[in-house]
Amino acid sequence: MQKFWRITLVLAVLIGFSLPPAPQPATAAPPDFTQLAQELMPSVVNISTSRTVQRRAPTMPGPGGDLFDEFFERFFRGMPEQRPRPQQSLGSGFIISADGYILTNDHVVNGADEIRVRLADGRAFDAEIKGTDSKLDLALLKIETGENLPVAPLGDSDGLNIGEWVMAIGNPFGLNQTVTVGIVSAKGRVIGAGPYDDFIQTDASINPGNSGGPLFNMRGEVVGINTAIVAHGQGIGFAIPINAAQIVLPQLREEGRVTRGYLGVQIQPVTDELAASFGLKESRGALVVDVLQGTPAEEAGVQRGDIILEFDGKKIDSHNDLPRIVAATPVGTQSRAKIWREGKTRDIRIKVGRLGDEPPEVRAAVGETAKLGLTLDELTPERARSFGLEGKQGALVTEVEPGGPAAAANLRPGDLIVEISGRTVTSSSEAQKILETISKDQVLRLLVQRRDGLFYTTVKAR
Repeated sequence: MQKFWRITLVLAVLIGFSLPPAPQPATAAPPDFTQLAQELMPSVVNISTSRTVQRRAPTMPGPGGDLFDEFFERFFRGMPEQRPRPQQSLGSGFIISADGYILTNDHVVNGADEIRVRLADGRAFDAEIKGTDSKLDLALLKIETGENLPVAPLGDSDGLNIGEWVMAIGNPFGLNQTVTVGIVSAKGRVIGAGPYDDFIQTDASINPGNSGGPLFNMRGEVVGINTAIVAHGQGIGFAIPINAAQIVLPQLREEGRVTRGYLGVQIQPVTDELAASFGLKESRGALVVDVLQGTPAEEAGVQRGDIILEFDGKKIDSHNDLPRIVAATPVGTQSRAKIWREGKTRDIRIKVGRLGDEPPEVRAAVGETAKLGLTLDELTPERARSFGLEGKQGALVTEVEPGGPAAAANLRPGDLIVEISGRTVTSSSEAQKILETISKDQVLRLLVQRRDGLFYTTVKAR
């Protein structure tokens, strides 16, 4: 038998017989974006703004600042302010209705004296701000052209899948009509930009000037608004989900501002350890650490130590879900909340209040920080671990208004204010008491802890 197989093999070689090659794994080529880009580019616009600023001596940078920044700060310290000068900036936007409504970021147009919109065909028009929402960083503009304009269709950001192809169109660094592509890297990202963080993360290149531009899916629908980048990273950009924008668009168009729901609770995440200590099997929900007096939550009987598991029929997986859900709930709605208290679930009814109708003592605290363009809160153990501030005391910066005094002073979320004009600050409430006494145009000297380093900066109240 072996002799037979040897003869067969020899014959196969002699007649050139060969076995078929092993199958190779198929490789999927990326989609062709050519037609999609050509169809969508006319709906994307370039936005240029001009504003008048008072030129002041530069402030000391934070830890790791550039040597030349420090040199110039020392050189110009004490010199008088110079006369106002114009400042220009660039951004992107997209047309959402044929009659000239355009959606972009609030930080693109905030404080602008003049807004100019340039269409894909090169024509330019003056734009009017019809509405803004600083908490979501949205702005609605309007231009008058006397004709119907190409519209970017709005899609469903909730239907996005991680790994799905997306395309960004914008004007990075002023380079008009630039197209970049990538995938959805993650969803529901919280980056400390504000109380309603819920960003789409993408590796489609996003650069300065892309702000306010659209993020499209492969059906040519806007699924996000490109907003933020990681300054020292590559391939990491963030976009506001279009569904979040669509909720507030009617209010921006009709009223020029956004009214949001309000409960009056301070919350924190539910860790595995905390869940176990409360007898909860899953580490989910929003743990109530304080209930403010005279608020809807107090009237409904919410207590410190309650864990809110559902609100208005929507599940609370992360504590960040609760502010977004409440904010989107119409004011006056009698909502049902499912809470965990003393080892069992309970249902309570809460009448949603209006954000801005807080009790006077709460409004005062928020109003004083508004003078500086930032929001302060207490430094909880969880926040201390998150921002590398273990063992520190002070007032934690949780939100910085784009283009505001705090932003100009190089402050950012996660900074800890430990001194205000030489007065030691150990808590947010102490900082609020100091800020109650400041007046317009007063310049404050702040000592700020940023992770391992301390630095001084100055901020001018408005």
